Amino acid sequence: MGLYDLTLGRFSKDLGIDLGTANTVVYMKSLGIVLREPSIVAIEKNSSRVVAIGQEAKRMVGRTPGGIVAIRPMRDGVIADFDIVEGMLRSFIKRVIKRSRFIKPRIIIGVPSGITAVERRAVVDASMKAGAKETFLVTESMAAAIGSNFSIFEPQGNMIIDIGGGTTEVAVIALGGIVESRSIRVAGDEMDQAIMAHCRRNYNLLIGERTAEEIKIEIGSAYPMPVEKTMDVKGRDLVSGLPKYFTLSSAEVRDTLSEPVNTITDAIRMTLEKIPPELSSDLMEKGMVMTGGGSLLYGLDKYIAQETEMKVTVAEDPLSSVAYGTGKILEDMTRYKGVLMSSRDM
Repeated sequence: MGLYDLTLGRFSKDLGIDLGTANTVVYMKSLGIVLREPSIVAIEKNSSRVVAIGQEAKRMVGRTPGGIVAIRPMRDGVIADFDIVEGMLRSFIKRVIKRSRFIKPRIIIGVPSGITAVERRAVVDASMKAGAKETFLVTESMAAAIGSNFSIFEPQGNMIIDIGGGTTEVAVIALGGIVESRSIRVAGDEMDQAIMAHCRRNYNLLIGERTAEEIKIEIGSAYPMPVEKTMDVKGRDLVSGLPKYFTLSSAEVRDTLSEPVNTITDAIRMTLEKIPPELSSDLMEKGMVMTGGGSLLYGLDKYIAQETEMKVTVAEDPLSSVAYGTGKILEDMTRYKGVLMSSRDM
């Protein structure tokens, strides 16, 4: 079957996948988003047998017995454990395609623009071994732009900032291609790590990744809140080893998050500095759009707007932009063939 053969019609089970560091979102052609699960797998240490995948595995994070470990096989947007990612993909594909032994879907996967050829090959190999008939890759920034309803083929420039769990993708797009882009491995996970380090350094208390994420969501911010908040947090005292409560304020969490937030802002600024003047004028008029879970940090849009002196808006459904983008490509692969990398080309 040819690269852009569209004869599968309504029986097609082709999939678009946002294979993220924190979450995996699956789009099925003609049906929309059919699965959204954490990119977490729980395995037995000794046998490497998979115990749980997705939401069930996330509930085990920080609570597993000695013989079981909950791991995230995607790190910084790329595969950290090939076999586990393959098993995770296979499980997700089986959930959305019944009788998947008999149906091999074509799959489009969003990947960071900064990944190496070896890392791209690993994503394709994992997808093929998980049951794909053919795999295509698209940069997350391009998929997010398409999913955010950008007119990517117009000569006017569009700017997208996709802040995920492991990477932040910044791109300026015009005439169906990426004019300038930057991919940094600073995003939601770095924010969580900063909160954990702050609690360890200032309170001598150890908290887990789940607790750090909850703090970020509840009282994290990049811009002063109208009314500052506090949050009671439970951690383990590093001296006594006993559980202990302490209180965090939104102001100190904001200060803690300033380093990753400024790193993201610097990446945006450096991208803007490299684009042609004509596109700069387009962006001054249109502004930029943020997607990804990291874009939901309170006040991040206001902070970036203040630092860049440009209009910043958050996509309507930032958690799904990349998946929706892969879905739109699936619906019209002939139109979007120029943005795809095929497994045959690797």
